[in-house]
Amino acid sequence: QVQLVESGGGLVQAGGSLRLSCAYSGRSFSAYAMDWFRQAPGKEREFVAGISWSGGRTSYADSVKGRFIISRDNAKNTVPLQMSSLKREDTAVYYCNTRVLGNDYWGQGTQVTVSS
Repeated sequence: QVQLVESGGGLVQAGGSLRLSCAYSGRSFSAYAMDWFRQAPGKEREFVAGISWSGGRTSYADSVKGRFIISRDNAKNTVPLQMSSLKREDTAVYYCNTRVLGNDYWGQGTQVTVSS
């Protein structure tokens, strides 16, 4: 069974930074790609950033490119998301996601609120 637990959310002023983390438990963490998504009030969940199983490839939504950095620590089974130059429109619940053997897994989410 795969479990994902996000942490690190909070309230931050525009222009500030936050570091989210996703802790993975279950089978073979280092074998699977990991993604971050977010969902703002009244909007659909959207892709934010992704990282390959080895960490060698990353991808970002255009809206966060140059401001967010995704990484992974295969020894600690974690996927940090470093967020900088935060904007009000980054306010959302942030979710960690992975697909293992055809099944999608999600964490419970962590709230990020950016104030002006």
